Amino acid sequence: MKKQNNIALLIATAIAGLLLVTNAQAQAPEQTYQGKVGKTLDDSKEWWAPVAKAPAGAPNVVLIILDDVGYGASSAFGGVIRTPTLDSLANNGLRYTNFHTTAICAPTRSALLTGRNSHFVHEGGFSHISMSAGFPGYDGRIPSTDGTIAEILKDNGYNTFAVGKYGLTPDEDATDAGPFDRWPSGKGFEHFFGFLGSQTDQYKPDLVEDDAHATPDGRHLNEQITDKAIFYINRQQKAAPGKPFFLYYAPGATHAPHQVDKYWSDQYKGKFDEGWDVFREKVLANQKKLGVVPSYAQLPPRNSRVPAWNSLTEDQKKLFERFFEVYAGYLTYTDYQIGRLINYLKENNLLDNTLVYVIIGDNGASKEGTNEGVIEPKTNSARTKTEAEYLKANLEDIDSIGTAAAFTNYPLGWAQAANTPFREWKQDANAEGGTHNPLIVFYPKGIKDKGGIRNQYGHVIDILPTTLDLTGIKAPEYIKSVKQDVIQGTSLAYSIDDAKAASKHTIQHYYIFGSRSIYKDGWKAEAAHHPYNIDFDFKPGEKIADKSFDEDVWELYNLNEDFNERVDLAKKYPEKLAELKKVFDEQAQKNHLYPLIDWYDVYNKRIHHPNDSDTQAPIVK
Repeated sequence: MKKQNNIALLIATAIAGLLLVTNAQAQAPEQTYQGKVGKTLDDSKEWWAPVAKAPAGAPNVVLIILDDVGYGASSAFGGVIRTPTLDSLANNGLRYTNFHTTAICAPTRSALLTGRNSHFVHEGGFSHISMSAGFPGYDGRIPSTDGTIAEILKDNGYNTFAVGKYGLTPDEDATDAGPFDRWPSGKGFEHFFGFLGSQTDQYKPDLVEDDAHATPDGRHLNEQITDKAIFYINRQQKAAPGKPFFLYYAPGATHAPHQVDKYWSDQYKGKFDEGWDVFREKVLANQKKLGVVPSYAQLPPRNSRVPAWNSLTEDQKKLFERFFEVYAGYLTYTDYQIGRLINYLKENNLLDNTLVYVIIGDNGASKEGTNEGVIEPKTNSARTKTEAEYLKANLEDIDSIGTAAAFTNYPLGWAQAANTPFREWKQDANAEGGTHNPLIVFYPKGIKDKGGIRNQYGHVIDILPTTLDLTGIKAPEYIKSVKQDVIQGTSLAYSIDDAKAASKHTIQHYYIFGSRSIYKDGWKAEAAHHPYNIDFDFKPGEKIADKSFDEDVWELYNLNEDFNERVDLAKKYPEKLAELKKVFDEQAQKNHLYPLIDWYDVYNKRIHHPNDSDTQAPIVK
């Protein structure tokens, strides 16, 4: 017995020693003093730790990400909604036509800022209490081992600013008491002005400046964040002329509530009276002319939930037109505010050496406006009334659409139209309509092929390594003495001067609320789980039947020949489907996707955050 105890003690001691060594290895050694300290100044040698400095000539970086904009909405990618600023940036930069997001906001933003997949950095759902779960892929807390682009650039001589939507702070941390390590200031941003959640009222925002809540001044939030962005840059350049900066510009637009002055929305009066079916056809024709879709492209069939425009009553048409007039004005107004920022950079001789990314949507167009559209707050939504009653109430309130008095979101038919030429929409990680978004890269000093088209496959995790390549900064092994995980994205820098370069990002998985897919070398396997959320079918408090993931039907597409998923090849190539499903499982294991959690697990309270006192799950934002 004594011998066994001694052996156990030796094993325990060895394990403890190994843990100490491992922990020591995880901490980068502090930079030791390299001078000489003698008794007098004559026999001493001064030494100063080097000050972080950006590489010579490194560009400023402006990263713009819009919210809930479909591929076919903006004129920059063939839409009929005017976005002259985005058009100009694209015409003098590059249009990336094969770029992807995660299908919903917080996962997209976490992947964008860290260069790593969303579940890998614990943002498989949201940081909201009711939408997070006690598993590594879902707890909503980005680890310090996965540093952000702001942390890296700050440590390399940049000033760092963020304005607009953050969306990655856990609910329980989002008070003025903090803790602040998961606020923007804790993730590398020296100044922040915006909101921490997923959505906010544009005239009465839940406003935060730096590490405290602030009082809104009554102006539209887009105007306020643009003013603040210009202020941050102007103040910095006066203090340190020529020092590079990183600006993360993330309007709440065009997420619901759609709110904008009538000056903008009235510009579109009567522009959509032909309806969403004709809209799709016009946009597809524009996209072919621009070269942002293949010449062989055809529209997928209208979704079964969307009625033909010509089948609607005159009252429905009148109401639905107004919803989209407001949305269009909201997007054009947002473009105007971006233009103010770009014009400031140009007028102050900063634009030529500024790398600008514009991601037109953190996911596809939103299906959350239900079949009829939303004017009132969600608590009084269509789920509490008959369709006829809801239509009557909305018609009575039609003049409030888009104003500060209403929570506005357009009906489902316009979501499909804004997603032209793809099928499905936001939240659908299985389909291109949820994940396929436009990317513009503008960099006067570094792009020769002005107005060029790039078809290489890309994903939001690619922006961080692309930025490091273009700024000449190496990925750090440590940030704040914490050893960093490997960056998972693939730099797109190789494609800037070579339109014909083969894609280097060859594998990418997607998973949101049960819908899932896997892309590999131009092939894609995908499965819808619950294709519609509770906004469509269920009343508050109603128990929702669970659905086994084994019941899901997988589809297979060859995106090299069928870029918008019109022809399902699952039955024709079962071996290819089986191969891709295996790759999905490998990626799921590697990136913390398991256990699979869906929308209905949340709604039925099968997961429970210890601080969650809600009696009903929230509507997804």
